[in-house]
Amino acid sequence: MISKSITVFLIVILSSLSSYSQEKFTLSGTITDYKNNETLIGVNIYIPALKIGTTTNEYGFFSITVPKGEHQVEITYVGYQTIQKIIILNQNTKSNFSLQEGQELQEVVITDNKGKVNIKSPEMSINKLSISTIKKMPVVLGEVDVLKSILLLPGVTNAGEGASGFNVRGGGADQNLILLDEATIFNSSHVFGFFSVFNPDAIKDLKLYKGGIPARFGGRASSVLDIYQKDGNSKDFHMNGGIGLISSRLLAEGPIVKDRGSFLIGGRASYAHLFLKLSEEQKDNSAYFYDLNTKISFKVNDNNSLYLSGYFGRDVFSLNKSFSNIYGNATLNLRWNHLYSDKLFSNLSLIYSDYYYGLDLDFVGFKWDSGIKNYNIKYDFKHYISDKFKLNYGLSGIYYEFNPGTIKPSGDSSGINPDQLDKKYAFEPSVYLDAENQLSTKITISYGLRYSLFYRLGSSTVNYYANNNPVVFNTDMQIYEKGTPSSTQYYGKNKVIQDYNNLEPRFAVSYQLNDNQSIKASYNRMAQYLQLISNTSSPTPLDVWMPSDKYIKPQIADQVALGYFRNIKDGAYSLEVETYYKEIQNRLDYIDGADLIANNAIEQVILNGQMRAYGLEIMLKKNEGKFNGWISYTLSKSQQQTPGRTPEETGINNGQWYSSAYDKTHNLAITSAYNLNEKWSFGANFALQSGQPVTYPNGQYEYLGITVPSYGLRNESRLPAYHHLDISATLTPRRNKDRNWKGEWVFSIYNLYNRQNAASINFRQNVDTGENEAVKTSIFGMVPAVSYNFKF
Repeated sequence: MISKSITVFLIVILSSLSSYSQEKFTLSGTITDYKNNETLIGVNIYIPALKIGTTTNEYGFFSITVPKGEHQVEITYVGYQTIQKIIILNQNTKSNFSLQEGQELQEVVITDNKGKVNIKSPEMSINKLSISTIKKMPVVLGEVDVLKSILLLPGVTNAGEGASGFNVRGGGADQNLILLDEATIFNSSHVFGFFSVFNPDAIKDLKLYKGGIPARFGGRASSVLDIYQKDGNSKDFHMNGGIGLISSRLLAEGPIVKDRGSFLIGGRASYAHLFLKLSEEQKDNSAYFYDLNTKISFKVNDNNSLYLSGYFGRDVFSLNKSFSNIYGNATLNLRWNHLYSDKLFSNLSLIYSDYYYGLDLDFVGFKWDSGIKNYNIKYDFKHYISDKFKLNYGLSGIYYEFNPGTIKPSGDSSGINPDQLDKKYAFEPSVYLDAENQLSTKITISYGLRYSLFYRLGSSTVNYYANNNPVVFNTDMQIYEKGTPSSTQYYGKNKVIQDYNNLEPRFAVSYQLNDNQSIKASYNRMAQYLQLISNTSSPTPLDVWMPSDKYIKPQIADQVALGYFRNIKDGAYSLEVETYYKEIQNRLDYIDGADLIANNAIEQVILNGQMRAYGLEIMLKKNEGKFNGWISYTLSKSQQQTPGRTPEETGINNGQWYSSAYDKTHNLAITSAYNLNEKWSFGANFALQSGQPVTYPNGQYEYLGITVPSYGLRNESRLPAYHHLDISATLTPRRNKDRNWKGEWVFSIYNLYNRQNAASINFRQNVDTGENEAVKTSIFGMVPAVSYNFKF
């Protein structure tokens, strides 16, 4: 079956290649920012007469092949001045371009014409946000936040008030692949979800794939958030930063070798914990974070460039010297860009990623450390074969080390052997091939195939159970219970315990109705071999990542989407409407009373179920003028089902479909920005979401004098609706043109009307009246903030 699929796939590609024989030449090059030589991602190169175009890749490179002759080339990028240039092609030509930022004067309107390319491209279910747009959004405590900004996009919801992570099209937060300079970020939040780990000053570009995911990505079932750091200024030395209420940041960048090499180093740190020291009651408490972004870029010659980038972040939380918690990420990526020809671009990456979690519970006398590391080597190629045919292909191999838990006594534990849960190892190789083919002036298709393998490796001891069931069903009590191993087997280092392989096809098509309208459809299959062991609706630092094995099967996601896209008034407005349906096999579910912490036999408390999600997304954007922004609305459903394995078993919720913890029926977001003049600009966000599904008690009973609540079906109730309005105002004082210093004041109010959104609702017995009562826990009310940003 596999060989037949690959044969058909290659026949389609070869037949496409045979159709291009007339004399053509290639225009290629790199597009950068004029001020700092920073490469620009997603710049549009368009030839109006031929109605063809392309965009720069993740490293600013482009290549387009057109017939011999004289052509007018338009180069457009949002926020930059458009370049129009006549180019005579009678041979392959390499031409680099530098774009200058646009001056938004009253009589000049900077427009973005890239809609013409997007209408034609089969790319769909993808959202891009510029850092300049993100920085205009009002956020909690005045801290610019990348992850909070994507919550305003259709199909994206938060995991709860003040919670980390985000949910895409009804999927769990663990089903999102988050990449920073190609390195995996396993925990994307600081301070348990209040802030993200991404310093906006160091970020160049971000793109969220909700569907139609290219074959070069794999390993997660719902989405990919692809983020790239800046390269650094190779022309001049500059610094910028900001001072806020609870944290500050500073970034420095400059040339190593003028116009060829650059460095970037940026740091953030919070200092709210210092105010706790002023209080006698709080002097032993602490909660703060810090992180560091670094990058070195060097252009060896016209065909070779080297990059070394890294990220290091930590969170520290302690309470009265009896409880302390340290967790964070560390990544490192060494990359080599090589141009084999004007049509063949390559990128080789060596990547290291580490997520660490440490917990010291002095009041119960033990410490607990856990984490996950991976080592990744990947080689990607972009082959611009012709103006109508492009290929992306590559391979990768990821080696994982999992530490579910190392437990040792608090204090001086020298000489005491720690209690070590079995470490786990895995290897995930893959190969992929992606093609984009313009079949006619109206139809463009993209199709790809990813072949992934997964090997669960020793050294580890594996439990075996009667009938291969680590979870047994007690028919008398109608409950699931832990099974008892019938035998065990030890697998030595790098011995294969279990292996999986999956073909992951991708397909998308665009039919252009006219220059301003198109219909698109896509299908993709994704395999997720890593599972997050968690029974909370949003990931916490305490959660543990586990590899697929004999009992935990990989999640397999299939998603189809159909969309209508339109540019209105020559791109001044744009409309995107998409509908999708997604199914996920082998989604983990947990038996009632599952014990997940420090469990060396996690297979005894989990069941394999399935998920489905479907919905309608609408996004209307205003792209031009002093007032711009967008309105997005999502109507969706996300459900989970875990039926019984035999007719006697009840399954979860009697085997019926039930609302997943990520189900938000309605999701409305409105964001806007208004530039009044050179001094003042304003922003506003409004978010409204259906309440999160929860399980409430439906009764109680007494046992030995103790009142015990009883619960009904899972997630059959909901928290109250979630909504808030945020506003901001930015003051840019008039500056002396002879001074390099630029500053701005940002005033913001999060949750303007002081909505007390419920993070949770707990039930208890009132000690005075004896009546049962529901108690709502809210994280934020109205939060005013002020911050000062500067650069020089």
